[in-house]
Amino acid sequence: MKFRWICFLPILLFSCVPSKRAMQNDSTTEKRFAENIVIAHRGAWKHTHTPENSIASLKAAIAGGYYGSETDVHMTADGQIVVNHDPTYHKKDIQTSTLEELRTIPLANGEPLPLLGQFLKEITTQHRTRLILEIKSSTRGKEWATKTVRKVVEEVKRYHAQPYIVYISFDYAMCLEVLRLQPDAEVQYLNGDKSPQEVSAAGLSGIDYNLSVFKRNPQYFADSRNLGIRTNAWTVNDSTLVDWLIENKVDFITTNEPEMVLRRTSR
Repeated sequence: MKFRWICFLPILLFSCVPSKRAMQNDSTTEKRFAENIVIAHRGAWKHTHTPENSIASLKAAIAGGYYGSETDVHMTADGQIVVNHDPTYHKKDIQTSTLEELRTIPLANGEPLPLLGQFLKEITTQHRTRLILEIKSSTRGKEWATKTVRKVVEEVKRYHAQPYIVYISFDYAMCLEVLRLQPDAEVQYLNGDKSPQEVSAAGLSGIDYNLSVFKRNPQYFADSRNLGIRTNAWTVNDSTLVDWLIENKVDFITTNEPEMVLRRTSR
């Protein structure tokens, strides 16, 4: 009887030890992001005197402890995903120019025009701030839009950055394409022309609408909560309007004044 217990004991102990794969999954899938409602619009640039949509403004948003840092991406003619808000960069159309052509002029702080990969590399070094990733609408038609979405999702997967990303777009078809390629992705719609019910039925995770849409439809807050989807209002820089959104239990506020919004939510 004693011999049997001795033989069984190593097996019992081994079975209690979690596998290496299980431990890796626990460490890579569970992220604890900042528990506030602040999303820095194009990074925290205004009071840090850094260029919008720069690595420096992204780092400033992370240092500020904000839940999210919003950024915008386009695909160049040679298939590179670059970070920039407008469809042009120093009068060059991004979607018909190569990366080499666009990078002849740096940002105001000397950074070259950033690549999405650089942002993904930076965002995955920490567990506080998420990247709210706007895929800009295509100026080259539906096929280019689809290629852009595929390239963006591929980049996110390559950097194992999915837990850090919330995808947003004004193009509803692009939102749905992201979801088709990455069914577990968080995807929010920007254009403001669909109800929370429509967005929820399509499988999207939230509505990211201009403040004016919420002002016209304040019931969207309660509707979204009942449906289990998120609300985000942009771009809100006035403290009175921030207070109105907080009173209505908005989930997130995208702002050029993240410092101010954080102070008002912490009162």
